[in-house]
Amino acid sequence: MHEDRPCCAAEALRRIRQVNVGGVVVGLSMLDKVIADVEALGLASEVRLSDELVKRTKVYNYIPKSAESMYGEALLAVYQNEVKNHDKD
Repeated sequence: MHEDRPCCAAEALRRIRQVNVGGVVVGLSMLDKVIADVEALGLASEVRLSDELVKRTKVYNYIPKSAESMYGEALLAVYQNEVKNHDKD
């Protein structure tokens, strides 16, 4: 199976997306991959979606333990917007 990993640091930087987390815009790497992977799981519960998004985003980004709930809310909002847009296609 082909793993979609950046070939170099420059490619990794191109994959950073900005997300508003609690009023602060942060850059998150590999978010498109995280969203696609979580969408493929077919989870329906917002709590499980949020937990999975944070868990997988932490693989590529530093998320302070104290801010995980804020990141979860922000990532869930991004996820729901992306999935809604996929459904329109």
